[in-house]
Amino acid sequence: MDISDLKNNGIEPWPSSCITSQRRRLGLVNAAVTYSKPRLATFWHYAKVELLPPTHAENPTAIQSLKKIVNSAQTGSFKQLTVKEAVLNGLVATEVWLWFYIEEIIGKRGIVG
Repeated sequence: MDISDLKNNGIEPWPSSCITSQRRRLGLVNAAVTYSKPRLATFWHYAKVELLPPTHAENPTAIQSLKKIVNSAQTGSFKQLTVKEAVLNGLVATEVWLWFYIEEIIGKRGIVG
């Protein structure tokens, strides 16, 4: 029995409402793909640049900035920061701390244990 047999017996194989809803879904999927393609391209462009691990050439710069932080803690020059700079430094420290804990959770494969 095929589709022509169903039509000859007066049975519609797919109701028109089903075909209409399929067309709507297909239209939504096409719209979502069209909308997301340029945004995903932008995301991947920045992900390739920003999510790379540091190179050996960047290590001296990182060491110098760590030396500055230690020196400011020893001399007390951190007290001369503006409120904006202090808040930004606190946000960066919080982000590093949270990423450390997230990586620990991923490494343990669970929150507890």
